[in-house]
Amino acid sequence: MSLVSFTRRAALGLAFAALIPVSAFAALPTISQPAPAFTAKTADGKTLSLDSLRGKTVVLEWTNADCPFVKKHYESGNIPNLQEAETAKGVVWLQVISSAPGQQGNVDGPTAIKLNDYRGAKPTATLLDPEGKIGKLYGAQTTPHFFIIDAKGQLAYKGAIDSIASADQGDIAKADNYVKDALAAIATGAKIEHANTKPYGCSVKYAS
Repeated sequence: MSLVSFTRRAALGLAFAALIPVSAFAALPTISQPAPAFTAKTADGKTLSLDSLRGKTVVLEWTNADCPFVKKHYESGNIPNLQEAETAKGVVWLQVISSAPGQQGNVDGPTAIKLNDYRGAKPTATLLDPEGKIGKLYGAQTTPHFFIIDAKGQLAYKGAIDSIASADQGDIAKADNYVKDALAAIATGAKIEHANTKPYGCSVKYAS
């Protein structure tokens, strides 16, 4: 694929994400308020509820393996390294796949597991959300899009992984990693400097 073609596709992904109407979602969760409860199937066939994780810091990461913005952070090792470092500290890291059947990024459980093995990903679990219920509950708009829930079950952060909205791996080192910084603040009881940021990436491929 040419650089021009890639750039156009990336721009379209951002444009479509920006066009998702707020009305497509329920009342969106707000910072310092209880995070919406959910129960979901994991890629390995288990059932996981958010309520069962009370007392732990939880990261929700919306993902789509075919999205160039997601590829940027996985092929560089940026997200896998952060997953490994944070889960080692006791953080629960949940990937969420809300792509609808027939849409880009939709995969079954075994495929999701193989993709993570191939990419060296280290999430605690991968949640399958083909109907988009969890995605719309949280107002997930892009891949990637992050939400961090603190031990009290309150939403502590929502938004982008970092401060530079691009699909260029070269920008990672220059960017402020909002997710890493938010998790560090939660761990020390400090105030999160940027608790609500604008997400960037491909639009989440909901059915409607």
